[in-house]
Amino acid sequence: MTMIENLNGRRVILASGSPRRHELLCQMGIDHEVWKGIDVDESYPEETKAKDVASFISKKKADAYAQKIEANDILITADTVVVADDKILGKPKDEKEAKDMLMSLQGRTHRVITGVVILTKDKRVEFAIKTKVTFRPLSEKTIEHYIASYHPLDKAGAYGIQEWIGIVGIDYIEGSYHNVMGLPTQRLFAELQNI
Repeated sequence: MTMIENLNGRRVILASGSPRRHELLCQMGIDHEVWKGIDVDESYPEETKAKDVASFISKKKADAYAQKIEANDILITADTVVVADDKILGKPKDEKEAKDMLMSLQGRTHRVITGVVILTKDKRVEFAIKTKVTFRPLSEKTIEHYIASYHPLDKAGAYGIQEWIGIVGIDYIEGSYHNVMGLPTQRLFAELQNI
């Protein structure tokens, strides 16, 4: 039984391979299934503004799964991007790129934007949440230790706020902490109450 009464008797589906999103839904007390069988092309048009990329990709994910949902289903898709100097920092392809990303973020403020789509057979809710994150200055040695110990190649911007680098390196955040993990739980909870 969930706190959100209108979810009772309905199937909630998280269309994401992110273990962090799954964990956050569990912590919210929302029983759900995880679907990750469709490989969604996460490219976007070159002219797309950085602030709109996460929403664009989360909509593509929702569209890819739309035909698979049934009458009583609630589908949740999300995409998270790190934006520094209006440039998207995606998942690094290797440790060198991870180091370059973290060196560019240290001592500065950047934005983390998560786009979310909640989809049923007869309703679609879309929103994006922005959080500002400020790293304190970090030494090259600190960054190298983090990459070697935590292998953050599966994370946008090459870091997880819930990991060691977030604990020792982040000075300040403005906005939702969980949004930086990949799911703006507060807004999601509110939207699910009305779905």
